[in-house]
Amino acid sequence: MALQAVQKKPECDAIACQDCGLYQLCLPMGLNSADTMLLDRYVKRKRIVKRGQILYRLGEEFTCVYAIRSGSVKTYISTADGRLQITGFHIPGELLGLSAIDEKRYNCEAMALETTSVCEISLNCFEELARQIPSVHYQMLRMMSKEIKHNQNLMLLLGKKNAEERLATFLLTLSKRFAMRNYSATQFNLSMSRGDIGNYLGLAEETVCRILTRFQEEGLIASERRRIALNDLERLGSIAHEPYSGVTRALPRVRVSHSR
Repeated sequence: MALQAVQKKPECDAIACQDCGLYQLCLPMGLNSADTMLLDRYVKRKRIVKRGQILYRLGEEFTCVYAIRSGSVKTYISTADGRLQITGFHIPGELLGLSAIDEKRYNCEAMALETTSVCEISLNCFEELARQIPSVHYQMLRMMSKEIKHNQNLMLLLGKKNAEERLATFLLTLSKRFAMRNYSATQFNLSMSRGDIGNYLGLAEETVCRILTRFQEEGLIASERRRIALNDLERLGSIAHEPYSGVTRALPRVRVSHSR
């Protein structure tokens, strides 16, 4: 059987509003319908960014928080001599720009990895929303806490894990993030290049390619172009030293067909 898309939602569809980061600021706190309508009034939807286009640049004035509706974005910073360090990959339902709140300027650059649709809420509207809905402040603290935890995990990943462990952890982390947004946890696109993955994980591109090939030969994954299937979450979790739980294992095992 060739690699098939088995996402719970069609890949071309935008993330549902209830799965979006902007709504998660408020809805988990039990907002009523009037509060939801208030949020609707402040959110500007459907800005389209094509692959390779910049959403915002390092040092630009902080104007908006963005929520990804569809597509994906990478964030990165650059050194004085022009070298880039990728700081994150962001998928539908996740927010961009929160780290700029303190200095009121974006502290990284955000580029679309594919055609991407975003919703945006301006800083002024965001502050007004927080004044009218007190629970927004608490939700902001929760989201910032998740960012801190992510950064701690990244430090562990880069400082203590070997190349194989890093890549297995990366795949499992993506799996969990897709599952949280009601997408398939076992089949999804790697919209970023192998070089970008290597940059993020502190590995050479050749190392990333070699390990992915090894994982495929051992039956842990299947890949076809940028589409990937995770066939053995348990073994990937063992490699990453992060036991994986909460994902249905009833999906069929997938292999790559080389027929044309």
